Amino acid sequence: MIKYVYRPIGVCSSMMTFWIEDGIVQKAEITGGCDGNLQGLSRLIAGMTVGEVIQRIKGIGCGSKLTSCPDQLARGLEAYLKSQGETVTR
Repeated sequence: MIKYVYRPIGVCSSMMTFWIEDGIVQKAEITGGCDGNLQGLSRLIAGMTVGEVIQRIKGIGCGSKLTSCPDQLARGLEAYLKSQGETVTR
């Protein structure tokens, strides 16, 4: 299992940690931001493939912002894929 830490930009959360095994998100922890929503998001993505998570939540905004915690989570998973020499398949 690989642990990957991502520092989001432009949102309330300050750190996102993912545990990924065989392309599947096993666990996610998000520090900062709206605690209940981020706990829910973390539980919802557990068991999903990295690509599916990215496709479902990338591009979600928050209020007038062009990004959000879900969008930053998707960007963090894209950064993980890039660090592994992989890309998202659509």
